[in-house]
Amino acid sequence: MGIPELNESTLEYPEHSIRGILTGVVAYMKNFRNKAWVWGVAVFFMTVLPAGEGTAQEKVPFDAAFESLKEQLVKEGFDQKKVIEIYQSPEVRFNVQGVSRFLTYREAKLNYDQFVSRRCIRQAKQYMEEYQGELKRAEQAYGVDPKIVTAIILVETRLGTGTGNSSVISTLSTIAALQDSRVRELFWKAVSEGNDITRERFDGWVGRKSNWAYGELKALLKYTEREKMDPAKLKGSFAGALGISQFMPSNILAYAKDGDEDGRIDLFTHADAIASVAHYLKRHGWRPGIDREKAFKVVWSYNHSDYYVDTILKISDKLEG
Repeated sequence: MGIPELNESTLEYPEHSIRGILTGVVAYMKNFRNKAWVWGVAVFFMTVLPAGEGTAQEKVPFDAAFESLKEQLVKEGFDQKKVIEIYQSPEVRFNVQGVSRFLTYREAKLNYDQFVSRRCIRQAKQYMEEYQGELKRAEQAYGVDPKIVTAIILVETRLGTGTGNSSVISTLSTIAALQDSRVRELFWKAVSEGNDITRERFDGWVGRKSNWAYGELKALLKYTEREKMDPAKLKGSFAGALGISQFMPSNILAYAKDGDEDGRIDLFTHADAIASVAHYLKRHGWRPGIDREKAFKVVWSYNHSDYYVDTILKISDKLEG
């Protein structure tokens, strides 16, 4: 059973009830200067109030979860007014459901078998015909086989048809906020119910991912500011990757290219996604005529999975025929 996403719209309590009063109080305290006091009240109500209607997870007051994160962003040079505006957006919320999926995800070979089916190979060949101009330009610029680029886009987003429905900034902000021990405890209480996960594994995951997510969050904000995009509107995978090529924000800054030469980089366009994949592979060692062993290592840099790389190479072989 999944964990429901937690946001203010789910906190529908009668205004005269204790929980209704709490909701109003926490909303009022969002910009309160004494953040420690805010957290004290939040944790107190979370631990002492009965579940009442609905589940306990739905009633956890996560309203203050991004406070420390916002302060950290401002300290590191991000515009305070913009940061406040972003986190006031209704699309930006503490995403327990999505992040818990990331936390418990386990790769299986079956995840990839579907992409070597006749149907998928036929669709990939059609894609190569439709975007042969973009693929050819990328090959000329970066020396990367169009079949490999197509195979990656097939596996990543089914040729651009499935780029993800999760709020990228909500995902990255939720994980980054776990650097705060108070947020971490609230999150643990939410995800430990109904999930087969130990506290040791949880703490290890948080230790690895929270700093990583903060770096990706900063990259996302830099990218969206540069391209004049609204970060609250961007959708992607449950891990925070976005676009047809499923780049993490830091990889967008480092490797993404303007394939259609329109003056901006938008990985939701095929031309930019194709050019960006090719450029990434070149920068990680792809060369024309590369042998299979070296090709394996280069593609592995894109996704650290042997299953993934085997599938990409199999698709490329099938596209040859």
